[in-house]
Amino acid sequence: MHPPIRRVCCNLHGGFEFGSVAPARAALRSLGQSMFQAYGPMGIHVCNINIGGIIDSPKTRQWTKKEELTNPTEIAEQFLNVYKQKSTVWSYEVNLTPGF
Repeated sequence: MHPPIRRVCCNLHGGFEFGSVAPARAALRSLGQSMFQAYGPMGIHVCNINIGGIIDSPKTRQWTKKEELTNPTEIAEQFLNVYKQKSTVWSYEVNLTPGF
């Protein structure tokens, strides 16, 4: 069983734009780590997946250049990679960040 916890990266590094939500996101990150430790021995893989970028969509294309957007198909592939991980090498956190 693999329940991914997904959210933006403001739980890793708060910023003035995310000051109101960063503490709650950091708390969710901590909860995910605790869940990983508690449920891992039961065969339940809990993984915190951070998406640090603007996800490509018709609306977000209006905000910035397409090259600066994160491809949702590539994000989905990373979720699948986490799902396929063997229990001897489970990740409890994955950071997806644009390479530009």
